[in-house]
Amino acid sequence: MTRTYFMIKPEVVRTGRFLEILRQVVANRFSIERLEMRQLTPEVAKRFYAEHDGKGFFGDLVSYMTSGPVVCVQLAGEDAQKRLRDLVGATNPTQATVGTLRYMFGASLQENAVHASDSPAAAEREIGIIFPH
Repeated sequence: MTRTYFMIKPEVVRTGRFLEILRQVVANRFSIERLEMRQLTPEVAKRFYAEHDGKGFFGDLVSYMTSGPVVCVQLAGEDAQKRLRDLVGATNPTQATVGTLRYMFGASLQENAVHASDSPAAAEREIGIIFPH
């Protein structure tokens, strides 16, 4: 069993469709170890997306991710990162495979519904930022 990190973004929380996403995650044999709805502070969003600092879209990304509550989820499952990334789909919803979360819930490249850790190291870093205790 490996663990990974998953976040449902503000536009999905605003529309109330986050429960549909959580149902799909559980139906795909992931265990929810921690779950919290919260408003990210600019400081936390900047730390979380630090690899993008200095890029032209960084300020907009931080503003977007702090524009409303998000659902933060620590998941566990067999081959968790790969299976979750497959379930999530391509970053751009217009390129996501039919049936993936971003295909079904994503609106644009930025408003793509969810974030999923892309590696075990990223998952540990992200979990440490979001769930520091």
